[in-house]
Amino acid sequence: MSGKIILNLAISLDGYIADEDGGFDWIVGDGNATLNTENKWDFAEFLEEIDVVLMGKKCYDQNFHKDYQRKEVYIATSEEKDNYENYHFIRGNICRTISELKKEGKNIFLFGGGSVIDPFVKADIIDEYIIGIIPTILGKGRKLFLGNNPKIDLKLQAYYVEEGITVMKYSKRDK
Repeated sequence: MSGKIILNLAISLDGYIADEDGGFDWIVGDGNATLNTENKWDFAEFLEEIDVVLMGKKCYDQNFHKDYQRKEVYIATSEEKDNYENYHFIRGNICRTISELKKEGKNIFLFGGGSVIDPFVKADIIDEYIIGIIPTILGKGRKLFLGNNPKIDLKLQAYYVEEGITVMKYSKRDK
């Protein structure tokens, strides 16, 4: 049984995943619950299905890896670093490494950032896109999609609204 490669990130309305300094304190709702959906996005439930978390070196340097101590964490880096505990440093063709884990039946959470996710988008090997749109226009920062991507047709599987944040879950459309 094959696993899935799943992108799950929050973005500003104008497509940023972090401010220029990597900050994310703007990732909050608007406080208005009148349009909330009955169903809620449950990140903890999502994580229960995840075997591997992939992040970039910047996320690692911001200590995001510590949030996933019960998962196998892969850190994409150009540096030569030794693995320790559940942390694996990978260089080179990260898509190949992660695709091998998928073939083993593992579900992989693409955590960030844009330069780590970009090769997966360009190779069109992401199985699910779970995008939370934050009701904020940042104006500048770190983009999710870096451009020059292939056309990828998706189908909406589910959506959730909570205090102005819209979470949409898409999968690849059958060809």
